Amino acid sequence: MDVGVFIPINNNGWLISENAPQYMPSFDLNRQIVQKAEGYGLDFALSMIKLHGFGGKTAFWDHGLESFTLMAGLAAVTRRIRLFASTAVLTLPPAIVARMAVTIDSISGGRFGVNIVSGWQRTEYSQMGLWPGEEHFAKRYDYSTEYVQVMRELWAEGRSDFKGTHFQMDDCKLSPRPQAPIKVVAAGQSERGLQFAAEYADYNFCLGQGVNEPAKAAPLAARLIEAAARTGRDVGTYMLYMVIADETDEAAMAKWRHYLAGADTEALAWLGARTGEDTRADATSSAKAMVVGASPINFNMGTLVGSYASVARMLDEAAAVPGVKGLMLTFDDFLIGLDQFGQRIQPLMRSRARVPEPV
Repeated sequence: MDVGVFIPINNNGWLISENAPQYMPSFDLNRQIVQKAEGYGLDFALSMIKLHGFGGKTAFWDHGLESFTLMAGLAAVTRRIRLFASTAVLTLPPAIVARMAVTIDSISGGRFGVNIVSGWQRTEYSQMGLWPGEEHFAKRYDYSTEYVQVMRELWAEGRSDFKGTHFQMDDCKLSPRPQAPIKVVAAGQSERGLQFAAEYADYNFCLGQGVNEPAKAAPLAARLIEAAARTGRDVGTYMLYMVIADETDEAAMAKWRHYLAGADTEALAWLGARTGEDTRADATSSAKAMVVGASPINFNMGTLVGSYASVARMLDEAAAVPGVKGLMLTFDDFLIGLDQFGQRIQPLMRSRARVPEPV
């Protein structure tokens, strides 16, 4: 069972709360996090790309780094852990991202992959004059499909003459080519998003569900299994969970309640307004899932709150869900949380009985 970390490339990580740790993103912070993760034998680290924050009292995600340049730096100071950067497809042409990926592939010795972000939040792109219009909501996975096809042609053949609706390549060249296959990952939750992942991704990141309910992930993982069966491809589900751990269940739950009590309502209202802009989005979409649920302060991602033994048990339950090939973790405090995971939680997990040797 792969385990990875969703690193905090923007301020305050994934807790939209005045009572949560408040911090700025930096290379040094993310270097410490990824080196800790590698030291504890974690398998991968992924950085998102977010280009406009939510404001509010916490200025949530108003401060952020850029994904590819961050991961290039991290590739140079790690030796084993796999690294994924995210491309917001409306901001960078696929031929440029293909070349950037090959560059980090060279720096990392073949440990790099690309996460496709199709772009559901209009403000991120309209602020730069890059929003194509409301029709993008309906066409964003068609756009991403061509995007991936161009990149994969360049990586495989070193050239592309792809002719599509959105991209027209004219003997486009790429050299050198990657030394190892560059994995493509996605994060589709809707039916169209899962179809895209099943056709073009190697892994699909999915939001876990509920608080201390790891089995709730089963329906989403099953939907990806069905979508992948239609394509005949092997696509793994990587479930996203936030871990809030302490010595006892009671102490961990007290922290979680404290974060809930400090919800940044202004930032949450801003997020809620953005998620309603795509009037065609169904209830299974990523945008809807972020705000429709019991704990929007962490985007309603699956949340595991408890003692080290309780969290280990629940992570094993999540790992046992059919179709789940990996877990991606966030923490309320990343440096403390990774030490807790590496020293107190991971040794208790059956699904991590064979952890890679620490570096």
